[in-house]
Amino acid sequence: MAKVVCVGEVMVELARGTDGRFGLAFGGDTFNTAVYLSRAGIDTAYATALGDDIFSGQILDLAAMENVGREAILQVKGRVPGLYLITTDDKGERSFHYWRDTSPARVLFEMDGWQQVAEQLVGAGAVYFSGITLSLYSNAGLGRFLASLELAGTNGAWRVFDGNFRPRGWAGDVGRARTVFAEAMKRASIALPTFEDEVALWGDASPMATIERITTYGVSEVVVKNGPAGALVYAEGKVIEVPVEHEVLPVDTTGAGDSFNAAYLAARLKGATPEEAALAGHRLAGAVIMHRGAIIPRAAHEGMSAH
Repeated sequence: MAKVVCVGEVMVELARGTDGRFGLAFGGDTFNTAVYLSRAGIDTAYATALGDDIFSGQILDLAAMENVGREAILQVKGRVPGLYLITTDDKGERSFHYWRDTSPARVLFEMDGWQQVAEQLVGAGAVYFSGITLSLYSNAGLGRFLASLELAGTNGAWRVFDGNFRPRGWAGDVGRARTVFAEAMKRASIALPTFEDEVALWGDASPMATIERITTYGVSEVVVKNGPAGALVYAEGKVIEVPVEHEVLPVDTTGAGDSFNAAYLAARLKGATPEEAALAGHRLAGAVIMHRGAIIPRAAHEGMSAH
């Protein structure tokens, strides 16, 4: 199977436990997806930039442990990765607080070695990225990234885009976010947006409105994730509703969409229909929201796939 390269930022994660103390882990939307793709047996690599500190080293170790390729990861002397802190309310909904303005991941496509990263994307079987990925880069960096996506598409790669809109990442500049998202969608072949994000950025009235808008850019497969309401899938010219099989009360919704995307993409790469892939997405997301943090323990994941 062709390699998937996921592009973005992996950060130090501090999550508050039930005892009020914070536990240290690592995460980031596209990195979470890379880990879950790799666990599903898909040959996966990650593209980002890290520092040369102890935490960057631990992130590289985690990638190695999860069999996520590191050939598209650049390291910058004297820099440290970004940091985010998660707090969750009694319904499992999370709030994020970030310290990431000087993260090396933001200049991935402007530093020495960016051409090698671009080559990894252009040669991939699929490139996976998100709205958060897009929010990291300057216009110069975006130009290089979007050009790499285009070339990857010319080579037949799937270009998979998760809308993942976070207003803070765009410093409130909705106009710029819309412009950049539109440019990304023109170069995407599969879109995996979350309805709540599409409402926030575009004011979509329904998941169907999201599909209608995104397909105007030429995207051939769209899956609109809508939490407990399931997913609306557009593929092969038709629309199917794929409900959640078993609704669960979440402990922590962190990583739900990222894990859904990984299971969906892994299933599609293995030849599953879009409907089967969406069901696989629901199942993994359902398991992930029963655990704290973005990446669930490997044992819990393996136990789930045994059923």
